[in-house]
Amino acid sequence: MKKIHLDNLPLNTEGLVDTLNCRGAIRRRLLDLGIVKGTKILPVLKSPSGDPTAFLIRGSLIALRKEDANLILVNIY
Repeated sequence: MKKIHLDNLPLNTEGLVDTLNCRGAIRRRLLDLGIVKGTKILPVLKSPSGDPTAFLIRGSLIALRKEDANLILVNIY
């Protein structure tokens, strides 16, 4: 498996959350959204400007800004 930052994960390519590289309120927010180690995550839509990107996480569509997605390492296989 290869580790990359979530903001570099190509559209319609599934990844597994490996690490959250943040602390404090942003970490709590990501955890509350269901972004925990081992969670499947799939980028499905990008805005016309490229930021934010919509991700399918646990059956919900969640939009994350590039700066937040860059804090998440995912495994791709």
